[in-house]
Amino acid sequence: MPHDDYVQHLLNDLDADVAWAQGREIKTIFIGGGTPSLLSGPAMQTLLDGVRARLNLAADAEITMEANPGTVEADRFIDYQRAGVNRISIGVQSFSEPKLKRLGRIHGPQEAMRAAILANGLGLRSFNLDLMHGLPDQTLEEALNDLRQAIALNPPHLSWYQLTIEPNTLFGSRPPVLPDDDALWDIFEQGHQLLTAAGYQQYETSAYAKPGYQCQHNLNYWRFGDYLGIGCGAHGKVTFPGGRILRKVTFPGGRIRILRTTKTRHPRGYMQGRYLESQRDVSDDDKPFEFFMNRFRLLERAPRAEFVAYTGLTEAVIRQPIDEAIAQGYLTECEQYWQITRHGKLFLNSLLELFLAE
Repeated sequence: MPHDDYVQHLLNDLDADVAWAQGREIKTIFIGGGTPSLLSGPAMQTLLDGVRARLNLAADAEITMEANPGTVEADRFIDYQRAGVNRISIGVQSFSEPKLKRLGRIHGPQEAMRAAILANGLGLRSFNLDLMHGLPDQTLEEALNDLRQAIALNPPHLSWYQLTIEPNTLFGSRPPVLPDDDALWDIFEQGHQLLTAAGYQQYETSAYAKPGYQCQHNLNYWRFGDYLGIGCGAHGKVTFPGGRILRKVTFPGGRIRILRTTKTRHPRGYMQGRYLESQRDVSDDDKPFEFFMNRFRLLERAPRAEFVAYTGLTEAVIRQPIDEAIAQGYLTECEQYWQITRHGKLFLNSLLELFLAE
């Protein structure tokens, strides 16, 4: 797929949605969903210049780009930085050659280390390493060794995810042998201790950062903020206070409207200009679950006023599940905040089920 053609379609896609960002300052950009590090430097420059021309981009905006270690080149990274990228997220996944092959990755451990060293030397605002644990046949020591090697590279941010088996994938059709629950617990507990001892603070279910290096894009996402989803397979969320969209459509009663968008996943259709696959309004019944599904991934306190401000609902509609969550030891509550407990973090799915629409 020609880079220049795809970038132009991205900007055309943005043109279709740009009115939704009127009057808002854009504080983060996240370029991901595949291997954006295949883009040429000039193509990245064209893309970010086009974004700046269309949106009110903050002068200190966090601009993150995902990178596959197998596609990292020094000159290209320097071009990305000149274009405005100031944070890179490198998909390491593991430093074990056999594990990487099992995952179907195109890079090896040496390429992952080289990419991290290169990112560290660029003087970027920050860089992140993505790691997985709970891999097929992975032992505790193998998981901890991955973390030790990552920590030695001194990234300001580490994302440490447990492998999940998705349908319609190779692992989904032929499930591998994964560590059992006891082994996964040992990996998490000892890995968490290792990261904490190295100066990383857990701020989200799968994210650790040194002080001052939390990912601002992720924070906006988990705080139920808004974002435009531009590109093949992208998802977006836009909130319209008072229910008003572009002065044309108003919800009954002027209540808050939350719109979720999905762009087509099919490259051929996207390159023919058929960008939008679907859009839907989040119903009032579903708003509590969607709000807490995001908010309770963060370990910070959740201001109670945010629920009302972001959903347009009153606390009365969630009083029963909140009381049940407190009784189960998942949450504590004070006049201004809800705080997820250690027990709530361990049983997050059980906590969230309390807010599902009946």
